[in-house]
Amino acid sequence: MINLTINNIQVKAEEGMTILEAANSVGVHIPTLCHLKELFPTGSCRICVCEVSGFRGLVPSCAYPVGEGLRVETNSQRVRRARKTIVELLVENHPEDCLICVRNKNCELQDLSEKYGMREHRYVGEKKQHAIDISSASMERDPAKCILCGRCVRTCNEIQNVGAIDFTNRGFRSNVTTPFNKGLNISDCILCGQCILVCPTAALREKSSLKVVTAAINDKTKYTVVQIAPAVRASLGEEYNLPIGTNVTGQLISGLRRLGFDNVFDTNFAADLTIMEESAEFIDRFTKSNNLPMFTSCCPGWVKYIEQNRPELLKHVSTCKSPHEMEGAILKSYYAKKMGINPKDIFVVSIMPCTVKKFESERPELATEHHPDVDAVLTTRELVRFFKMAGIEFDDLPEDEFDNPLGESTGAAAIFGTSGGVMEAALRTAYFKLTGNNLQSVELSEVRGNNGLKEASFEINGNKINVAVVNGIGNIDPILDEIQNGNSKYHFIEVMACPGGCVNGGGQPIHQQREKILKRIETLYEIDKNSVSRFSHDNLFVKKLYEDFLTEPNSSKSHEILHTNYFNRKKILEQ
Repeated sequence: MINLTINNIQVKAEEGMTILEAANSVGVHIPTLCHLKELFPTGSCRICVCEVSGFRGLVPSCAYPVGEGLRVETNSQRVRRARKTIVELLVENHPEDCLICVRNKNCELQDLSEKYGMREHRYVGEKKQHAIDISSASMERDPAKCILCGRCVRTCNEIQNVGAIDFTNRGFRSNVTTPFNKGLNISDCILCGQCILVCPTAALREKSSLKVVTAAINDKTKYTVVQIAPAVRASLGEEYNLPIGTNVTGQLISGLRRLGFDNVFDTNFAADLTIMEESAEFIDRFTKSNNLPMFTSCCPGWVKYIEQNRPELLKHVSTCKSPHEMEGAILKSYYAKKMGINPKDIFVVSIMPCTVKKFESERPELATEHHPDVDAVLTTRELVRFFKMAGIEFDDLPEDEFDNPLGESTGAAAIFGTSGGVMEAALRTAYFKLTGNNLQSVELSEVRGNNGLKEASFEINGNKINVAVVNGIGNIDPILDEIQNGNSKYHFIEVMACPGGCVNGGGQPIHQQREKILKRIETLYEIDKNSVSRFSHDNLFVKKLYEDFLTEPNSSKSHEILHTNYFNRKKILEQ
């Protein structure tokens, strides 16, 4: 242990710690902008500077290691002046539109301006002028609001390993942009939205669908239906200062009804349906040794990644639509017929933890009889704004129940929102289909957790099945290399683009605390644990759907409604 003094507090720190980490260990807060816990520090923004005895200049606390006997001041007059000057310079090169900004009251630059008492403009001068990139179906990029902290660049390059954005030019002309300053829609971006979660301002944000949704609700010729993804119920409460991970399913349903939706259904129903289809598809491929390993297809960010980077391996991806697209497809076919409603009059809205779901809903191949399966997608953040616009006090909402028949689900569906959840749910049903018995130990700990790659082997009816769970798109390339080289040992692989799964999706409440992700995950596993049934194949309404409409999993009718195909997007990007 190393002994040092921070603000006259005696601190014992581990060797290798930075001053920032040592300060945090004793409750001394130092502001940061460029710093990300998971990555090697750069010390580029200088907001975290501190004063160290014997040093002429100020030291970036996020990048400077502790040393024996160091005397550190994090709140001296010199430090405060330096931080305030940095903030003032950033503000003077920033649009003055806080009142109409989507990040108003949730902006780190705004918070720092308030903290350091900015009350006047001292450095008035030329400001950067940039056009807003609205080319993508999911995200918007506003370079004028970028403060060049680099967190989005590092997340995209070092965590996601996509590299869709980077720094260009120097000095005042410095900018974060796509290659050749083209739109996000023709870059390598997979629209996962992880850059949005780390952006301290509104330089990166989701493309809002609120106007489209409110217009549909107010259109009396439309039958508006909404569905809720599993991860949303474990995170939305944070926006109302509820304990992290609070399950707000009942209040969500009640709030959506008050917004004016005709029906509120559960995407978890379609998650059970997805498992029925995906497990049947896997068993068919496994018994025929055909296009193995098989990848899950629930994550549109992952699907977009393989379409853009490894289109020659697309035959390994399950043809199943993602759960919310399956729900939309059933609503506009089976449900429309049952209710006597013209499918073109049904407007389906999905509440998703994800930004790339917006892109997915616009894919022309995800349509039934020329009607899009899903008409609009709202992120968790957008729904919170919708509630506030409607004057709905979420804390006071009573709990309500989903509409049926497309609102019934099992515990297996709830864990879809976590990394490893799809694999666990699929294995529970695949085991039953192959053996006729349910698993004795329902919880498959081997595929749980937050490791970048999780592996497991299971013996079912004398057959050894090797599975893998890829947690975060940045961990996928070695797996793809093995398949391409013919060296893969796996039979079934789950891929989630966002680290942690959908609970950490790009449309979730913005945070900088890893503990929040873990709490959300715990909530979904708790829902599964407390469910009456924990097996997708026990969902009575799913069984009824097959009896009345789909005949059986992986049937021709199922393929017509619930399956899709993919495209070589690499060619599009190269043109």
